[in-house]
Amino acid sequence: EVQLVESGGGLVQPGGSLRLSCAASGFTFDDYSIGWFRQAPGKEREGVSCISRYGNTYYADSVKGRFTISSDNAKNTVYLQMNSLKPEDTAVYYCALDTIVACAYYSDYDRHLIVDYWGQGTQVTVSS
Repeated sequence: EVQLVESGGGLVQPGGSLRLSCAASGFTFDDYSIGWFRQAPGKEREGVSCISRYGNTYYADSVKGRFTISSDNAKNTVYLQMNSLKPEDTAVYYCALDTIVACAYYSDYDRHLIVDYWGQGTQVTVSS
C-alpha cells in the first residue's frame, strides 16, 4: 500500500520560512513524479513544485526563487523548503505521487485530476 505522510506545516509570519516533508512508502515504480499541490479556500488545487526520480523539477511561477524542492532517495522523502512566505501562500499543501514522468503537465490547471496518490494535507498559514 502506497502511503504519503506529510509534516512541517504551521503558522508563520510574512517573510518567514517553513520546510514541508513527505515520507513515501510502499511503491516500486520504475519512474515517477512526486511533488506538492496546494489548495486555498474557494480555489482549485494547483501544482506548486515537483521532482522526478531522475531529477527533473518544476516550480509554479508564483513560487520560483522562494521555494526549493529536494529529495533524499535513501529515505524516500521529499522536502519543500519555503522561504519569503507571503499571505497568498496560505493553503493546505498536499504531497502527490504519480507515474507521469519528468513532472510533465504540472502547470496544467487540471493536473491534480491525474495524480495517483495523495497525502493527508498539511495547513500552511502565513499571517501577522
